[in-house]
Order: sequence, then C-alpha cells, then structure tokens
Amino acid sequence: MQALHRGDFQLSATPNNHGALAGVRILDMATVLAAPFGATLCADHGADVVKLELPDGSDPLRTLQPVKDGTALWWKVANRGKRGISLDVRMAQGRALFLQMLPRFDVLIENFRTGTMDRWGLDAATLFAANPRLVILRLTGFGQTGPDRLRPGFARIFEAKSGFTSLTGEKGGSPLHSNFPVGDAVAGLFAAFSIAAEIARLRGDPQAKGVEVDLSATEALFRLLDPLPVEHEQLGLVRQPEGNCASYTAPSNMYASREQVYFTVVASSNAIFARLAEAMGQPGWASDPRFDTNPHRVQNLQALDSALSDWFSAHSYVDIERTLEAAGVPFSKVYTIEDIQTDPQFIAREAIVRLPDPQYGSLPAPCIVPRVRGRQMPIPRTGPDVGEHNAQVFAEFGVAASALAALKAQGVV
Repeated sequence: MQALHRGDFQLSATPNNHGALAGVRILDMATVLAAPFGATLCADHGADVVKLELPDGSDPLRTLQPVKDGTALWWKVANRGKRGISLDVRMAQGRALFLQMLPRFDVLIENFRTGTMDRWGLDAATLFAANPRLVILRLTGFGQTGPDRLRPGFARIFEAKSGFTSLTGEKGGSPLHSNFPVGDAVAGLFAAFSIAAEIARLRGDPQAKGVEVDLSATEALFRLLDPLPVEHEQLGLVRQPEGNCASYTAPSNMYASREQVYFTVVASSNAIFARLAEAMGQPGWASDPRFDTNPHRVQNLQALDSALSDWFSAHSYVDIERTLEAAGVPFSKVYTIEDIQTDPQFIAREAIVRLPDPQYGSLPAPCIVPRVRGRQMPIPRTGPDVGEHNAQVFAEFGVAASALAALKAQGVV
C-alpha cells in the first residue's frame, strides 16, 4: 500500500458545502456515547466522520436499550451522519493500515482508558509522526493525569463525582440520577466545542501543529457548576438538593393542578412575581415584606410555596395555563415525548426530523442544533452497520478489493 502524505488533503479555508465544518475529516474510534456524540454533532455541521469499530461489533451501544428485533435503535440515531468501517488496530496489519489512513484525517477521537493506545503501539509520538497536524481528542472519565486516570468512567460515575448529582433529589432525601446519561451528553458537547476550537486554530495558521486534547468528563460537568466553589469559599455554603425548588431564586418550583398535571413556574423577578400575584388575586404579595424582593422570597420560601401550591391544586390545568399566559408568567407543563410530538412550537420548527434508514425507511430524531439563517442543512442518515462502508472508505486509501477481502479473512477488518 502506498503511503499517503498530508499534502494529499488540506483543510478548506472556507466551508465548501452547507456546514461550517465542511472539509474537516474525523476518525471516530470511540465507544458508547460521550465521545461519539461529540463526533455526531460535528457531522451534523458538515464534517466527514468515519466511525471505526472492531470487526466483531462489540461497542456496548449496540446492545443498550432501546433494541427492536435485535436492532440497536439508539445506535442508529446517536451515530447519525457517519460512514462506518471495521478495523482491529490491535493487530499489526490493522495498525499499519490505521497509520496509513491517519494523514487524511484532521481529528482522531478515542475514549479508551489512559495508556491503552500506547499499549497498542499508537502512542502520541507515533500518531503525530503520521500526521503532525492531527488533533487527538482523548475523552475519559477523569482525564489523562491524576490518581483517578486509570479508573473506568460511566456517566453516572462522573455525574456523582463532579458534584452534579449532589444537587438533585428531594430535600433531606437521596440524590437522584436522571433516566438519561446527562454526563455523557455534556461531555460530548465539550468534545464538539473542543474540535471546533482546534479546527479554527488550524484554519487560521497553515503551520500550526496538532495537539492532544485531554477532556475529562468529570471536569466537563463540574465546569457547569460555576457558583459552587465561590459560594463555599466566600460564604461557607455547601449547596444541597432542594427537590424542585431553587435555593437561589423564588418562586421557582414544580406544581400540580387539580387533576395532577405537573408544570414548572419561574417568577423570580419582582415584575413577574407582581404579575403572578395579581393573576392569583393576591396583589398585596408584591409589597409584602416577606415577598417584595427575591432574597426575601427565598428566605420565606415555605410560606410562599405553600400558598402557591394551594392555589394551583384548586384549579384545573386549562385554567392555570390560561391565567399564566395572560399574565405573562413563564411556565411549562412537564412534557413527555408524546407532548413534544404534538406541540405547535416543536412542529413549527420541525424539531423532530426523519433520518433516512435502510432498514426502517426513516427514523425520528432531534433536529440539527443550532440553526444558521440562510443555511439549509441536509438531513443525515442513521448510524452505519458494522463495517458498512469498508469497501467505499478503504478504497479511498488505495486498498484494493482483493486486499480488503484478504484482510477480512484474517479478521483485521
């Protein structure tokens, strides 16, 4: 096989198709969700993402629910917009082919335990020797350094360790996890941001060298929690779960109507609170010394929330909705996916798109975010089967069909 050189492929100075990341090529060899989600976000905005799996298709996301008739539905939507290849880089021939391909990629994404790539003979020096301008994004639970660097990381683990989970749950009760790996999604967002930032740097300087991005999922979640360190140092506070209340603003809570429809209300500014009080027939609350400012409302939260809960529980949700809308008070029913699918705002924005799929015709998924005025992004297809694009992708790197068949027979692809 002929070696490929960086000069064979250059980053585009400006996007040459619909997406801002057009011209960027990403090799995604990560598993499960966090790092692959970051690659998917880049694919949404024009990057050419090649998903590399082991030939046995052992990525755990292929067995996570929801699964229908043996088909991993989450895989299909989470890895949308990618081409799929299979390659065992732990084998000598697989490693050689991997390094031959690397000069044609701008970003390599991996999420193996720290040191794993080194043991496979794919340490950073080897990777940069193949492609000096490569962005290597390493996403792990705790980062490449420190005493926890070798620990396995899963969303609920770094949600707990970051302090994020300590803020959820009922007051005085157990902290609660969400029924969705929020930590993976947040880390994936930071991964996409990191890639976009590095691509901007490389596009601005043709002589710039590649870098290793050390992304800790724990630190990504902790980064969201700006006030925790400063309020602890300066005020001695350790923020605790407060149920659906907020300890920093009021009223801001979850309430239930007479027929037990749950909805959230935020009326924390003085102007909005005055409108809420007026709508509930209690205009005097706005000047009540217990409720006239946000600090006073927080200090007297129990009395305020008790009065609000009593009023809401005595009215139907239809009446509550009409009253709050007329008063200009921010609120929302707690939506399920059934509510989202029928909501006029989601429908008007086409927030659910249909991804073309060879098995099901199409599957629903969230739209591309954000939108850019004047740019119509193509709808990506669902995630690939194991090695679905082997022939197509490897041909781009000069691998003949006969050579590919031989590699397949040896278990390399």
